Amino acid sequence: MKKILLVITLGLFFSCNSSAQKKETKTQNEFPVSKTDAEWKKELSSEAYYVLRQEGTERPFSSELNNEKRKGTFHCVACNTPLFKSEHKFDSGTGWPSFDRIIEGNVAFGSDNKLGYSRDEEHCATCGGHLGHVFNDGPRNTTGKRHCINGDALVFVPAE
Repeated sequence: MKKILLVITLGLFFSCNSSAQKKETKTQNEFPVSKTDAEWKKELSSEAYYVLRQEGTERPFSSELNNEKRKGTFHCVACNTPLFKSEHKFDSGTGWPSFDRIIEGNVAFGSDNKLGYSRDEEHCATCGGHLGHVFNDGPRNTTGKRHCINGDALVFVPAE
């Protein structure tokens, strides 16, 4: 009887590591801009590499772009894809650049469960770089969305 219980317990233990619980990962070839990890490391700053390629998060209030108020567009620092327009930027008080909408077609979405609950993750649709997350606590007078984006993932291009 003890052997049967041991076999059942071991079977349950190993079945907990099912494919449904494994994080879905996209391959580099699923994005129009595809580079090796070594190429990304060489081209990006260590901060941008950490955020974009390792899905890191910069410290709050550390990005100069958090206070950027000029007219222009925020692009992906890795591939220069335009992601957010300055007229959709707002001060969320969170310490990260925040926007109430994206430039359609240039941002891809996925799920992030690293904190023990599911969050909507945002990636550059061109290179797959991790940008941040989107939440439903944005301005109610617009979209109600808060795209909370790492400044290290962005470069600001002023309007001409």
